[in-house]
Amino acid sequence: MTNRQTLNNQVIFITGAAGLIGRRFVSMILQNGGRVVASDISEKGLSELNTLFSGDDFLGVKVDVNDTVSVTEGLERARAHFGTVTGLVNSAYPRNSNYGRDFMAVEYDDFCENVNLNLASTFLVAKIFGAYFREQKQGSIVNLSSIYGVVAPKFGIYENTSMTVPVEYAAIKAAVIQLTKYMAQYLKKDGVRVNCISPGGVFDHQPEPFLIKYRDQCGLQGMLEPEHLDSALLFLLDAQSAMVTGQNIVVDDGFSL
Repeated sequence: MTNRQTLNNQVIFITGAAGLIGRRFVSMILQNGGRVVASDISEKGLSELNTLFSGDDFLGVKVDVNDTVSVTEGLERARAHFGTVTGLVNSAYPRNSNYGRDFMAVEYDDFCENVNLNLASTFLVAKIFGAYFREQKQGSIVNLSSIYGVVAPKFGIYENTSMTVPVEYAAIKAAVIQLTKYMAQYLKKDGVRVNCISPGGVFDHQPEPFLIKYRDQCGLQGMLEPEHLDSALLFLLDAQSAMVTGQNIVVDDGFSL
């Protein structure tokens, strides 16, 4: 993406910053003149981020998004370092070791734990930052959902692979969209905007039979690269979207049509 310096004076806090999408978000925001607080629970991931993005506009912070004290301390460290925070990108996706099983193999306890780990953490982080943004009468929250929060799974594209659409994932991502609308309505009188991005599948070396079937459902691209989400995120963080709140932007090359 061309460096347009549209995020000057913006300080963006990113959860899950060491992940595939989170890492791209860090890079894009820095390229566009913003400052970044990159949070993750992985010390190895944070070490890699510090190597890649060290500089005055970058701060790496270890945060457990399922812990109130940890999230609050992360926000305070960001404020102490940069003086303020103007945006939050909720892109962490915590899950347990049994996540990703076929629907009939999912145990009740695992379903509950995964929904709690992910949906509840999205709520927790957004609530803590929403309260801070409310006090300063300014802030933009961007949650990360998925096309599978919008449409039913296309199970046929997963045939002859070990992959599936986890039932927890579909339930969580649909709920994130409604949580976004709820918070947008709740905070709109306080100068706080809350929006959502729903990406299609992101390429991460999936099996070729799956990639072919997935591409058949799309336009020209098929699976996304992380940078395909740049424009949507930049728009929602930038002042050009000042009148946009409660919206879900789908970026999927037509997969969900």
